[in-house]
Amino acid sequence: MSDSVHVSLRSGVYADSVKLMQVSKAVGARDGVTAVLVAMATPLNLELAAGMGLDPGEEARPDQLLVALRAVDDAELAAAVTAVEVALTAREERGSADAVPARTVGFALAEEADTPLAVVSVPGPYAVAEAMDAVAAGRSVLVFSDGVPVEHEVALKAAAHEAGVLVMGPDCGTAIVGGVALGFANVVRRGPVGLVAASGTGAQQVSCLLDMAGVGVSHVLGTGGRDLSAAVGGRATLDALAMLDADDATERVLLVSKPPAPEVAEEVGRTAAGLSTPFSSAALSADSPDLTAAVEALLREMGTEVPVWPTRSGADREVPAGAVLKGFYSGGTLADEAMLVAAPALGDVRSNTPLRPELDLGADFGATGHVVVDFGDDALTVGRAHPMIDPTLRLEAVAGLAASGEPAVLLMDVVLGYGADPDPAGALVPAIRDLPFPVVVAVVGTEGDPQGWSRQADALAAAGAHVFASNSAATRFAVDLIGA
Repeated sequence: MSDSVHVSLRSGVYADSVKLMQVSKAVGARDGVTAVLVAMATPLNLELAAGMGLDPGEEARPDQLLVALRAVDDAELAAAVTAVEVALTAREERGSADAVPARTVGFALAEEADTPLAVVSVPGPYAVAEAMDAVAAGRSVLVFSDGVPVEHEVALKAAAHEAGVLVMGPDCGTAIVGGVALGFANVVRRGPVGLVAASGTGAQQVSCLLDMAGVGVSHVLGTGGRDLSAAVGGRATLDALAMLDADDATERVLLVSKPPAPEVAEEVGRTAAGLSTPFSSAALSADSPDLTAAVEALLREMGTEVPVWPTRSGADREVPAGAVLKGFYSGGTLADEAMLVAAPALGDVRSNTPLRPELDLGADFGATGHVVVDFGDDALTVGRAHPMIDPTLRLEAVAGLAASGEPAVLLMDVVLGYGADPDPAGALVPAIRDLPFPVVVAVVGTEGDPQGWSRQADALAAAGAHVFASNSAATRFAVDLIGA
């Protein structure tokens, strides 16, 4: 008897990607359910549904909700559909039946006069209106939303500068303000180093290495990945530098970013030269491709001993003849760092976020040769949870690589911290345990994180992976295995 299938598209229904991922996982765990995808009907999710044999068979729009299920029989299918309905309509309990939730950021801030910071996480096209409410109320704002038009970002940051507040984002996934972690931040000690970061996972790598060296951070001010582009001009970065320079708890300022636009890097350099607080840069480039080296240089400037960064040895798997580098990353800056470190030895590395336009991979993640994929890129997170929460796409890529038979060394990151998968090793171990080629993993996190650095590293090493706390060290190890 064949499986029973339900596929539907629903208009006028929206839930954020994290909620939908949770619904999919909960319903997928039911006995009798063999496949489930509850997600917004973006082109990527429709492609995933088709690959599962659950194509809706009709034209779909990204603002529609796709509910696709397969179960062993009609009874189990009906129960699963009901479970989806219940999960989608569930609401968190309110403290009082008379309480009316605020409908706008401005309304909420008017009722909370002592709140210094607002966090906005709504679909990108609507984020600027809510963030402008916060700026107009004289509050700094973290815009977690991605997909915000660049012209909205410029207008928002110009307004914030005039108001004397800071816009962190859009697409700002990590910040620590006064010891309070926001987004995908890690459990790190307080200390004298203030980070300005146009990079989420880059800030996590740097702050975690500082913590491992016994040095803490005063603040981590994320600015959004586009802030140092020519279009945005480093507006939030310049404001954040000024704020940290005026902060009594900050004794050193470190800039962390993907490769910035040259003219913006020059402007930031001029501003940094005028700071009263010592300034260092960990902005990635072909000349400075290594975040760990930047941290080590800062530690030496501070008179702090550079520790031996922790590692774990994995299985001594034979490197297949003609092996190529396959980098499957959840962190965009970590992916950039891997390409910058590997390219001088390996030559051109293709990517969906390439170092040069002619190396653009497009959507062909199964392409042969040296490849690094950033699964956290905006194009892959529309209607889906970030891969630090939902590893599905990356696990499918690992399975595809194993099935292809292409000789490879697999390089990956696992990023710990608040908001991330509570046990990323638990999902990754079954996928890598029996691979016929070496696996190298950079685990970014601390012992204080909910997942625990050692617990995750030990589990991955037991499954055969070579584990490093430093992403650049992991990349060099993978390149050395290839023998370049």
